[in-house]
Amino acid sequence: MARKRFDDSNCSVARALNQVGDWWSLLIVLQSMYGTRRFVDFQQELGIAKNILCNRLTRLVDNGVLKKVDVGEHGSRFEYRLTEKGRDLFPVVIALRQWGDKWNPAPDDVPLDLRDRETGQPIPVVQVQNAKGEPITLRDVFVPDASSPGSKKDSA
Repeated sequence: MARKRFDDSNCSVARALNQVGDWWSLLIVLQSMYGTRRFVDFQQELGIAKNILCNRLTRLVDNGVLKKVDVGEHGSRFEYRLTEKGRDLFPVVIALRQWGDKWNPAPDDVPLDLRDRETGQPIPVVQVQNAKGEPITLRDVFVPDASSPGSKKDSA
């Protein structure tokens, strides 16, 4: 049975998951953020099978999350580098890391201590904010119906 695709879905979360939603893809993106670029290094760092890694790297390149760069003579060596689209996943990856540290911490490990390179300060918890920069939660938001002022239908 084929996996359902969400390319044409109205849900942006479903469309995003279509491109980077499986755990191997997100772990490859995370490793890319750590500076991993070569196929053999991804394989070693992640312990992933070659066929799965090849599939995920191809899909991430096809979706514009990574770019494949020829760094050897006659196409003999390639690196995979994050594109702007891939780098834009940084807050998503940080939010997932923080959520995982809170709700599923490693039994014998302390959370990764990420710090701002300029100030040396710890990275704060990722939060959704309103227009004033104040933190908001799920209870503070709503989806307007199509007939309300400011909806896509009215503003188009």
